[in-house]
Amino acid sequence: MGTVTSLDRHRKDRALRQAAVRPGLIRATLFFDLASPYTYLAAERAERLFAGLQWRPACAAALHCGDLHGDDSWGTVAARAEVLSLPLVWPQERCPYAVPGAMRVASLAVERGCAGAFVLAASRLAFCGGFDLDDPEILAEAAAAAGIGLLATLDAAGDAGRDGPIEEAGRLLLAAGADRLPALRAGRMLFCGEDRLAEAAAARTAV
Repeated sequence: MGTVTSLDRHRKDRALRQAAVRPGLIRATLFFDLASPYTYLAAERAERLFAGLQWRPACAAALHCGDLHGDDSWGTVAARAEVLSLPLVWPQERCPYAVPGAMRVASLAVERGCAGAFVLAASRLAFCGGFDLDDPEILAEAAAAAGIGLLATLDAAGDAGRDGPIEEAGRLLLAAGADRLPALRAGRMLFCGEDRLAEAAAARTAV
C-alpha cells in the first residue's frame, strides 16, 4: 500500500515553505502535463523539495512525444511508483490520453496561485483513482480541492484560447533541450524527468 500526502497538510506546509524562501535562492519552475503519470509521481513531493515552487502547464506533444507517457511501459511506471511508495492506478482511458480541459484549468490554477493543490488533486484522481480528468465531474472535484469554483472551472475547461501558451511552453522546453516531462527549471539549469527532482533540489540549494 502506497502513501500519499494529506491535501490539508500540503496547503499548510506550502504556505510555511513560501514564507521561508531564502533571499537570493533561485526560484524553480516545474513544467508538467497532467496526461503523464510522472506528473503525479512528481506532484506528491515537488513542493516539499522546492520552496516557492512555480508551476507551468506544458504540452508533452510539443516535445515530439507522440506517446504522452514517453517510451516507458506501464511496468516501468509501476516500478517507479513502488520505489516511491505511491499507489498507482492506470486511467481507464489509456494511450493516447490527452486532457486538454484539465490542462486549461491548470493554467487558471496557476493564475490564482493554487496550481500545486490542483495538480496534486487532479493527478491523484487520474493515477490513484483511474478517473478521466476531462470528465466535468472529476475535473470539478479536482478544482474544488484547490478552491476553484464550478463555473470558473467549466469556463476555463472550454476556453481553447488557453491552449496556445501551454503549447508554447512545450516548444520552448524543446528548444532548451528538454525531451520529457515533467521538467524542472532553476535559473539556467534544466532537469528533465521526475526521477531528477532530488538532483535538481540539491543543485539549486548549492547555488
